[in-house]
Amino acid sequence: MEFDLKLQQFVDWKVYNVTPIKNKFGYRVVLIYADGTKIPQQKSGFATKKAANTDRDKTLGELYSGTYVVYTSVKVKDFMLFWLEKEMRPRITSGSYETYSNIVNNHVIPAMGNIRMTEIKRSHIQSLYYEEAAASTSIARLVKTVMNTSMQYAVNKKIISINPTIDVALPKQVEKKAYHTRNIDSQKTLNMEQVLRLIEASRETPIHMQVLFAVLLGLRRCEINGVKYSDIDYINRTLKVQRQLGKKPNTTAEDFPAKMFTKQEIGLKTPSSYRTIPIPDYVFEAILEERKVYEKNRRRRSGTFQDLDYICCSTYGRPRSKDFHWRHYKKLLEDNGLPDIRWHDLRSTFCTILLKNNFNPKAVSQFMGHAKEIITIDVYGDTAEIIEDCLDDLQPFIDEVIPKEESEGGTDFSEDNYIEQISEFLA
Repeated sequence: MEFDLKLQQFVDWKVYNVTPIKNKFGYRVVLIYADGTKIPQQKSGFATKKAANTDRDKTLGELYSGTYVVYTSVKVKDFMLFWLEKEMRPRITSGSYETYSNIVNNHVIPAMGNIRMTEIKRSHIQSLYYEEAAASTSIARLVKTVMNTSMQYAVNKKIISINPTIDVALPKQVEKKAYHTRNIDSQKTLNMEQVLRLIEASRETPIHMQVLFAVLLGLRRCEINGVKYSDIDYINRTLKVQRQLGKKPNTTAEDFPAKMFTKQEIGLKTPSSYRTIPIPDYVFEAILEERKVYEKNRRRRSGTFQDLDYICCSTYGRPRSKDFHWRHYKKLLEDNGLPDIRWHDLRSTFCTILLKNNFNPKAVSQFMGHAKEIITIDVYGDTAEIIEDCLDDLQPFIDEVIPKEESEGGTDFSEDNYIEQISEFLA
C-alpha cells in the first residue's frame, strides 16, 4: 500500500460543528496545506450528538498538540510493508533488511496484520512478545526491535498518536540474558598456541591477509574485503576503516556485472565503525609484501587486471566475496587440528588479547568499532569465562606478532613496544 506522506505536513485546519449524517451524527475536519490544498476528512457514525461532540473535542486537542492521526484506516500489514520497503530498505544493509523482512512477514503480520494501526493496544504488543518468546528468545528480541522502531516511525508520520510499544517488556525468561551478551570460552575461541598455528598455516593460502586482519586488527569480514591500499597511512602506520563490501539496498543482480552483486562498496555498520586503528609491524610488513604481489599481477595481466586497489583480491584484482574465506578457513582448522569455530571468533580473540593486557575497555571499543563500551565488555570480554589460559600463555603470541624495535636481523617483537605504540596512538 502506498501512503502519501505529504498528508501529515498540513499547516492549518478547520473543524466543523457536529451535524446529522445518515440518521447518525458526525463532523468534518479539513486539513490545509502550504500550497493552499484542502483535504476534507469526515468523522461519522456516532449514535448521539454528545458522543460526536466528545470525539470532536478530542480531535481538536490532537490537532493543537500535534498528535492528530491523518491516516485512520491503515492496517498493520500495509503499514509494516510500507515501512520496510520505503523507509528501512534504502537505509540499511541487505543483511539487515533480510532480517527485518523475515520478522515482518513471518512474525508480525501473521500475528496482527489485519488490525488497524489506530486500534493497536499494549495488550497486542505484549501478546506478540509472549508468543515469540515461547518459541525463540532471539526472535523475540528481534521482534521487539522491529516493533519499537516501526511504531515510533508511525508516530512521527501521524499514523498513530501514541507508541504502543513504550514500556512493554519482553517476558522475564528473555530478560535474563541481555541481547548483546555472549560468553567466550575455550571451546569457541582459539588459544594463543592455536592462533599462532593458524597464522603460520595460512601463509600458503589465499586468505592469509584476511586471517591477519581478523585476529590482529579485529576487523569484521565485510570490512576486511573492503580494505584498500589507499586506506593505509604508510607514515604513521595506521588503517582507516571506511567501507565494507556487500549488497546495495534496492538493487538486483541485473544491475551489476556478473559476480559483483554482493561486492559493492557500502557504508559501515554504525557511525562508530568508521575508525582509524594502528597497524602492528608484523601486519604492516605483510601488507607491503602483498602489495608486491598485487603490482606483479597488474603488470602480468595488464589487459584483464581490475585495478580496484583492494588488498584482499584475486590474482585478477577482483574483490573477494563475503564467504570466500570459508572453504580455506575450515580446511585450515581441520588440517591443523584446530577447533571448528566461527570466523567471527578470530575477532573475539583479538579483543580478548587487548582486554587481558589491561587495555582500557573504551580503547578496545574504538578498535572494534563498537557503538558502546559495554558491548565490547559484554560480548567479548566476560572475564568470568574468558579464554581459559593464563596471561603467561599470551607471551608466545605476543613475541610473534607484536612489534619490537628493528634489529640487524629484521623486525623483532615485544609487548612493551606494542603497548607504547597503541598508547601514543590513543593520546
